[in-house]
Amino acid sequence: MNFENQYGVLDRLLHRLAFSTFQAQLGLADLESALFRKELRKVDGSRPVLITGLPRSGTTALLGAFASTQTFAAHTYRDMPFVLCPMLWGTLAKPFRRRDNPRERAHADGIQISLDSPEAFEEVLWKTFFPERYRGGTLPVWQDAKRRDFAKAFRDHSRRIVALRRRRGRHPRRYVSKNNLNLARIPVLWDALPDARVLVPFRDPIQHAASLRHQHVRFAEMHAGDPFARRYMEAIGHYDFGANLRPIDFDGWIGATPDLPGPEHLAYWVRYWIATYRHVLHHEASRKRLGLIRFEALGERPDLTPIAQHVKCEPSDLNNQRRQFRAPRAHDVDPSHVPSAWLDEARGLYEQLSERCLLARGVETP
Repeated sequence: MNFENQYGVLDRLLHRLAFSTFQAQLGLADLESALFRKELRKVDGSRPVLITGLPRSGTTALLGAFASTQTFAAHTYRDMPFVLCPMLWGTLAKPFRRRDNPRERAHADGIQISLDSPEAFEEVLWKTFFPERYRGGTLPVWQDAKRRDFAKAFRDHSRRIVALRRRRGRHPRRYVSKNNLNLARIPVLWDALPDARVLVPFRDPIQHAASLRHQHVRFAEMHAGDPFARRYMEAIGHYDFGANLRPIDFDGWIGATPDLPGPEHLAYWVRYWIATYRHVLHHEASRKRLGLIRFEALGERPDLTPIAQHVKCEPSDLNNQRRQFRAPRAHDVDPSHVPSAWLDEARGLYEQLSERCLLARGVETP
């Protein structure tokens, strides 16, 4: 997706207006609840599925599969830019709705998107309620999400997304999201959403690090040439790459790593991978509501029943979407500049994660 071609002058003005009014959109969301009470009454908002992981680990493919089922509803590009009052925006924008042909997304990774494709916009809600968590050059691991009104706002928001998707002739019952930054909120997620199921895909660390580095360089170039692209991604909470990069500081890994190279180097991303999945593994051991998924296994289009059992959905509904998965693209990687101790640690973690992968064993759910 080329931002210069995708968003004209009026589109950019509308987005800038929306980006500066997220707090006001919360007020409109209350109005939305009153206006569409009858629709929303039919959605209970329970048992959301939250997909999270480092970018380039298969989160987009998983989101696409779940959002294509009869059970789940997700944000789509049509919800932009007024993502906190999507039903109002959907109603106002309906007369101007246009058909949209799929095109390759900005990552240039072969994934085709259109305005009806699912996308990650949930972080806007977290940012609006907890702006103090986003003020540094890195992102903290959350210790709590203690705003009494947040849990209700999240439930109400997820119900709106389900109701909105029903307008297109489907009848989903549950909300699904992709949100990479939910990694920073394990296990805080269950404080706010005790019935949520979390899925965390992971990938061979060297291949994953190479893909992350490649995208970082790509987006750095894009942001340098198009400030709107940078502002767009920052506004929706995409801090993964480029000029917006703000890594999650798991266990203080950034300050605790002597001579940490910059993000233009493969070693940086290997170290980030280690810090991330060491944190995930620690919480997976004590949380049956968190399921690990090996990205390479998805590419083999396996029986997805264990994943369906974990999130408590109909296995056939999810298995019908196996065609959406493909083998990850292999990168030609030279890891010689990565400390051998880091490589060994990453490979050891990968083996531990693989042993706990949902697709490698049966699932027991509470």
